[in-house]
Amino acid sequence: MRARIALIMSAVAMLALAGCGEKSQEMSSSASKPDGKPYEGELTRYAAKGWEKGDKTKWQLQLRARAQNQNEYTRTN
Repeated sequence: MRARIALIMSAVAMLALAGCGEKSQEMSSSASKPDGKPYEGELTRYAAKGWEKGDKTKWQLQLRARAQNQNEYTRTN
């Protein structure tokens, strides 16, 4: 009987201590940085042809073209 109580008490103590080890999930201020403008991104091989870094008008035209490509009505006609 005493062994059962001791086992239950040790299990309760282990469960109680398991919650004490949780780490903080807050972001540190040094890890965060403000977002830049999307059209000022880096040129990679995945960038649209003809787009240059910092060219806002070409960026907007490319977004409009992609949106029109998603439109089923304009694709079928």
